[in-house]
Amino acid sequence: MDLVTPSFGLLFWTGITFCLLLLVLAKFVWKPVLSAVNARSQKIDEALLEAEKARQEMKSLHAENERILKEARAERDAILKEAKEAGARMIEEARDKSKIEGQKLIESAKLAINSERNSAIADMKAQIATFSVDIAESLVKESLASDDKQKALASKMVQDIQLN
Repeated sequence: MDLVTPSFGLLFWTGITFCLLLLVLAKFVWKPVLSAVNARSQKIDEALLEAEKARQEMKSLHAENERILKEARAERDAILKEAKEAGARMIEEARDKSKIEGQKLIESAKLAINSERNSAIADMKAQIATFSVDIAESLVKESLASDDKQKALASKMVQDIQLN
């Protein structure tokens, strides 16, 4: 059991060595370790503050992005509405223009038809007059073939002239 229980001298010298080591550590090592721990703690606090600032900045940037997106959507909707209105206006103008052109073509066609009809009627009248003259000529030739008939017709015309 002597091996397991330490002697008084061993305890004394171990205590003195421990105290000396404690004094050396306190004098030379403790302050630099504490300052390093404090510096590290300050860096962590600064990093936390920076992270909080970055989070706040991200929130503001996100809000700004949302505002810009809303403006862009509103502008896009306005542009689309304007384009639809312009398209409808152009279609309406084209429709009105085509109606006017259609009316002009119809009027032109009506005038051409009337002109052709009047020309055809005048042509028919001229042909009817020619046929009438041809028929009258052939009738007169046939009825005036003899001298007696010619003299009777001439006297009748003279009497008609004197009456008028």
